[in-house]
Amino acid sequence: MQVSKEEILHIANLAHLEINENEIDDYIGNLQDILNFANIVNNAPVQNLDITVGANETKNVFRKDEIEIFEDNESLLQNAVAKEQNMFKIPKVL
Repeated sequence: MQVSKEEILHIANLAHLEINENEIDDYIGNLQDILNFANIVNNAPVQNLDITVGANETKNVFRKDEIEIFEDNESLLQNAVAKEQNMFKIPKVL
């Protein structure tokens, strides 16, 4: 597929881009290279290939959420800048 000057100007108009006349040839070359590469990928032989989703079979392993009582609150709060009622006190965010 060959890209024309009119197509470049139409794409630039859709993207609200202002391009100069001397830039059009560069855009045509770049878009033509992209389309040629896409054509190569589209025509790649994929018959008899196994279906893969990713490069490896790793999966996310999630642990079950379990509530645990934390009893050493003092050591947890020892580095707090400010604390109030056994909790971290932070500045208002609003």
